[in-house]
Amino acid sequence: MKHPELAEVKALLDDRVEKYNRPDFIPHDPISIPHRFEKKQDIEISGFFAAILAWGQRKTIINNCIKLMDLMDNAPHDFILNHQEQDLQRFLGFKHRTFNDTDLLYLLHFFRWYYGQHESLETAFTGQNQELQTQKQRLVYFHNLVFSLGDAPQRTRKHIATPARKSACKRLNMYLRWMARKDNCGVDFGIWDSLPMSDLVCPCDVHVERVARRLGLITRKGMDWETAEELTAHLRFFDPTDPVKYDYALFGLGVEEKF
Repeated sequence: MKHPELAEVKALLDDRVEKYNRPDFIPHDPISIPHRFEKKQDIEISGFFAAILAWGQRKTIINNCIKLMDLMDNAPHDFILNHQEQDLQRFLGFKHRTFNDTDLLYLLHFFRWYYGQHESLETAFTGQNQELQTQKQRLVYFHNLVFSLGDAPQRTRKHIATPARKSACKRLNMYLRWMARKDNCGVDFGIWDSLPMSDLVCPCDVHVERVARRLGLITRKGMDWETAEELTAHLRFFDPTDPVKYDYALFGLGVEEKF
């Protein structure tokens, strides 16, 4: 790509970040689910489920997430720490695409174990001493931690992506954007401090991938972890401190403008 073309791409993306990174983006996006809460742990937990279930039609995703939060009495942190065994019966039959009650009950079990020992989910990605230096290391660590409990169902592993299996980890990268990215626009939460924005990797769904290829920001065939890293490396050229802000632009161009 020639430099004038790069300048044009940057100008286009900067314009669309301005257009889409604003509060009116929230109601029709899964990020609306954690925006229902104010307590940090409620934002973390509801945001995690909203991100993990974020495939398919956005309206269906949001409706199923609202249903799930209702099942947790709209107080997910308190429910996870204090529920009784019989309270789990209400989750039987919950389903979103291939995610089912077996997966949900295990993740509730994991969260009860985890939040019984930790204040925030942040350390599940950064490690106890913030020893993990890259997004890839953090996501591998998180996957291994989630499935470190003895009764982890094999089927649930497919719902928690890991770069160790070459996955682009779209949903978890989106979740980390929500939790770690800081600005004054009111969409992302920025409630985690130990995960640098410059380390974040751009979430790559089909819309983002299509637009990024049209703009010459992806050259690799297929969509895997290395492709997500390639895209993010190009976005860092435009803004090294906050590359994933361009997720708004790429997604908006793909979904809203059919670019």
